[in-house]
Amino acid sequence: MNDAATDNKNNRFKYLVFIGRFQPFHFGHKAVIDQALACADEVIMLIGSANLPRSLRNPFSVTERTTMIKGAFSADEAARIHCVGLDDALYNDTRWLQYVQAGVKSVTGDLDADIGLIGHSKDNSSYYLSLFPNWRSLSVPNYKNLSSTPIRDGYLMGVSPWLYTPESTHQVLSDFKNTAEYERLHEEACFIYDYKKQWESAPFPPVFMTTDAVVVQSGHILLVERRNLPGHGLWALPGGFVDQKETLFDACIRELREETNLQVSDLALHRSRHSQHTFDDPYRSARGRTITQTYFFRLENDPKGLPKVEGGDDAVRAFWLPLAELDAKMMFEDHYAIIIKMVGL
Repeated sequence: MNDAATDNKNNRFKYLVFIGRFQPFHFGHKAVIDQALACADEVIMLIGSANLPRSLRNPFSVTERTTMIKGAFSADEAARIHCVGLDDALYNDTRWLQYVQAGVKSVTGDLDADIGLIGHSKDNSSYYLSLFPNWRSLSVPNYKNLSSTPIRDGYLMGVSPWLYTPESTHQVLSDFKNTAEYERLHEEACFIYDYKKQWESAPFPPVFMTTDAVVVQSGHILLVERRNLPGHGLWALPGGFVDQKETLFDACIRELREETNLQVSDLALHRSRHSQHTFDDPYRSARGRTITQTYFFRLENDPKGLPKVEGGDDAVRAFWLPLAELDAKMMFEDHYAIIIKMVGL
């Protein structure tokens, strides 16, 4: 009896934190929350990818995902569930930890409160569970091996995922399907499906190599507006695929010229080359495994003003944007995170 009482006490929490993207919220997620509600007074849902534009990987807003989550529980249970948007900080674990702490503190008011983390032990959750040694963790099994990825992919291709999601998720997905945003994502999903079919008979999926240019002058960054799918209309760094017979740096300069017609000499570009970095998050591109080598050019300030640019090739337009006006919700793929990393913002 004493051992049972001790185990019960050790498994009780004031707050349990569940971190995820919930794109969309399914029965596997609900099973984790059910366990959290049984073991804690209150549950904090940190809803990731809160600062991104709608995309194939992140089609639903924080508000929509909150509706999915809270609507799957009774009124009394929902009152114990706190949904907080969590900004991404790709390529910067320290900043992400700061965002997590801030999100938790917005509910608890005190990071020294009785806080625990709940998640799966045999997936990506095990990594973030280890990042907070001062908080206890509660590991739970994966419910029927459910994953949001095939549910989301099928939905965006027109398949109804009702078998795997609660009624609250059904309603949000049904409503969203009648919007122009869904039509845009559906078109993009079909594009990606056809794009990937080109190598379906290859022995292994290809790995693509691209380059991107971060060009900064006088507190402004050079961006382009994308002309084509995927990401039509979003802001992006000038860049593209590497040709077979060119170096990475040469590819970067070529793409920079083709997409922006930047009026700066090759000598000035070479002299302003500041640093370079490889970005290889496995999910950074919907088109497939894509690794990009990014070069940072810090142009000297010029009393005549910013160099002239003009969109070309895959760009509707090229433009200089004040760094203070960078907006993650307007940026293509992981380009916002790349800029933050390279420029040191």
